[in-house]
Amino acid sequence: MVREHTLGDMTLRYEIDAEGSAGLLLYPSSLPLPECLEKKRRTDPMVQVKLTGDAYNGCFAPGNTLRGSESSFRLRFDSQKVLKEDNHRTIVTVLRDSRGYVAEHRVGYEEGDRFITLSCLYRNESDEPITLEMLSSFSLGGISPYIPGDASGDIRVHRLQSRWSQEGRLLSQTIEELQLEASWTLEAVRSERFGEAGSMPVSHYFPFLALEDTRNNVFWGAQLAVQSSWQMEIYRLDEAIAISGGLADREMGSWTKTLKPGESLETPLAIVSAAHTPSLDVFTARLTSYCERFADEGPESEASLPIIFNEYCTTWGCPSEENIAEILEAIKGKGFEYFVIDCGWYKKDGVNWMVSMGDYIPSKSLFPHGLGKTVEAIHSAGMKAGLWFEIENIGHEADAFNETEHQLKRDGRPLTTTRRRFWDMNDPWVRDYLHERVTGTLRKYGFDYMKIDCNDSIGLGSDNPDSLGEGLRLNQLGTVRFIKEVKEALPGIILENCASGGHRLEPGYMSLTSMASFSDAHECVEIPIIAANVHRAILPRQSQIWAVIRETDSLKRIAYSVASTFLGRMCISGDVTGLSAEKWALIEEGMAFYREIAPVIKKGQTYHLSPQVERMRHPEGWQGIVRVGDNGEAYALVHTFSGAFPDEITLALPEGCPSRVVSVYSDIPVDVRVEDGVLSLSPGDSFRAVAVRLS
Repeated sequence: MVREHTLGDMTLRYEIDAEGSAGLLLYPSSLPLPECLEKKRRTDPMVQVKLTGDAYNGCFAPGNTLRGSESSFRLRFDSQKVLKEDNHRTIVTVLRDSRGYVAEHRVGYEEGDRFITLSCLYRNESDEPITLEMLSSFSLGGISPYIPGDASGDIRVHRLQSRWSQEGRLLSQTIEELQLEASWTLEAVRSERFGEAGSMPVSHYFPFLALEDTRNNVFWGAQLAVQSSWQMEIYRLDEAIAISGGLADREMGSWTKTLKPGESLETPLAIVSAAHTPSLDVFTARLTSYCERFADEGPESEASLPIIFNEYCTTWGCPSEENIAEILEAIKGKGFEYFVIDCGWYKKDGVNWMVSMGDYIPSKSLFPHGLGKTVEAIHSAGMKAGLWFEIENIGHEADAFNETEHQLKRDGRPLTTTRRRFWDMNDPWVRDYLHERVTGTLRKYGFDYMKIDCNDSIGLGSDNPDSLGEGLRLNQLGTVRFIKEVKEALPGIILENCASGGHRLEPGYMSLTSMASFSDAHECVEIPIIAANVHRAILPRQSQIWAVIRETDSLKRIAYSVASTFLGRMCISGDVTGLSAEKWALIEEGMAFYREIAPVIKKGQTYHLSPQVERMRHPEGWQGIVRVGDNGEAYALVHTFSGAFPDEITLALPEGCPSRVVSVYSDIPVDVRVEDGVLSLSPGDSFRAVAVRLS
């Protein structure tokens, strides 16, 4: 039996075999499936689940994957209904295990979207408790339905890697390089399972996966909206390939969950899409567009993508009434709209900011007249005021470090790293404490903006009757609930998502916040590389990119830094109180250029038009990015690095890109030409930036 649903430009295909097992395929509607495809494949269950006590998959699966278990194949198709409300559709497919277990598979679609959302609710309707050790948010099979046989040489896998201050590196590999070729018997399991363990879901990989049929230019892929440990899998038993993802399982994330009779568990949301396009950039934009609706509904001031000043790289964790007054005098009237007081405003005398967070009592030494006076000064200078917090963690020099009764435990003892402990975010005492010290401080002093940082990971998890992984999952849901409570208590608050820069650049946190710190690479030459990379993971309008300016910077270096912010939200920091008029003029020229291209940053499509930079810390060559706006305008941005690059750099502008040069930003005059759809410029030197506005 086959059931199909057309959702925008995608078709969802449910395949139910003679035994009642249900598989799920997704494909672009513009490329119908072949009537007869010679591909040997079994039904791959659309809900992947593993219960303790049930048989594991054989075929060399144990230790590599929990997919394909007895628990998955016991789920049989029961019913399906389509719920319609205004422009939204929900497809609910009910699968039943004869022992009394039910899986509700949910697909959501809003008219005009280029993605669907998938999740699963698993319910125990039996008379006995059961224990889950794996449950998927999504699973797609049959890849690629357009290629007969095992698609040898025609499937590429795309992932986004991440390390601190080196976020978003694209890793593209063939199925063969990953040793995912089908076995000669079509019976041996092949699996590539990857993910993240801890409270920083973007520490090694982004929760993202895409497969590309290079013969037919078709992509399938997903992002997970997840704040705790997660996993993605590429799985193969026969000539077809399947992908799935969700919570990190027992083997990946030390996770099990017992459901008593009548209890249920709902998975994190997966954002999933399929598209007929030769461009990975176009495909990833379909996934990141999930956050457009949340960004559009954000604080009113965010509509114009205001420019931010953050004082961290000016004071380095020691902000004060005095130095902030000096900064305000230097920057007022220059077009900044947000001023953020970063970490350290609470620190005890003689104690570093990074080990003293948690008490959040304003320092009387740093702010002798109270924080209120400084907030008044920021507002008087025409800017909204922001304040930094690390809500989940406690530094070892804070008094709160000794409140062990209310902290996460592992093996019965406070979970402690070299610098921090962690609040139990589901403890009512903790929530009351944080609302007093965090929400209360923001309200008392009239702050408009909150920077939410997190600079350590819980790791596998915390003590919980079920498992360490379940302790982590529940704690991170408590963090999400607290952020929502802050938004309810302070309507219109602007929220910044930060976790040592980019460790939480996932759709769940991004849907809750106005923007995110893209990285901690504050003064690094790799900033434009990272900033361009994360376009594949988050919306540029939500990516806060820093230009840290030093008095010793040359004009070339200043333009290089300022132009990097054109890849997202402009944020300035650094030695702004002692800059020459010439250097300020170049910065303000860049700020004016940013305001002109802000509508393109806000709504548009990014194209990477240069070879991937292989060495991020010591980059060589050049990078060329073009972003085409929904408003009929565009901009091109070129950065050169060390080593060899062409004397004349050319960018073949994508289809629909305007070609009239309106303005150019650099430290020197640069001749820019567009002929026959090709933009040409000669940067002339290494570590130079040239930005071109097109209309």
